[in-house]
Amino acid sequence: MRLPRILTPRVTASAHCDLPCGVYDPAQARIEAESVKMICEKYQANTDPEFRTRAILIKEQRADLVKHHLWVLWTDYFKPQHFEKYPHLHQLFNEATKLAGAAGAKGGTDPAKADELLAKIDEISKIFWETKQA
Repeated sequence: MRLPRILTPRVTASAHCDLPCGVYDPAQARIEAESVKMICEKYQANTDPEFRTRAILIKEQRADLVKHHLWVLWTDYFKPQHFEKYPHLHQLFNEATKLAGAAGAKGGTDPAKADELLAKIDEISKIFWETKQA
């Protein structure tokens, strides 16, 4: 059955996501990772057990947010053509999410792990902005 001409779309649009373009930004992951780093530094400088317990809880929440924002970029923003152009991108995301997880910032309180995570996010961000320019 054909639609009446008046109901037939005049313009066909396509999008890479279910939300308007431009909602993706690695800055979201970076902000949370910076929080993780600052919490690690404050944790190291404070011996109060109650403060340290609160710090760990908040740090773990922030680390989960880092992983969430990275996964959204990895699974929703980046497309096959990006992975073809940047063949190391899957590995980069894998390493970054592990650094945000139990093997890294979430599982410990070493600010150096948070620095490693921030460096990975910077690499992802560089690629992200290159793809936005294309």
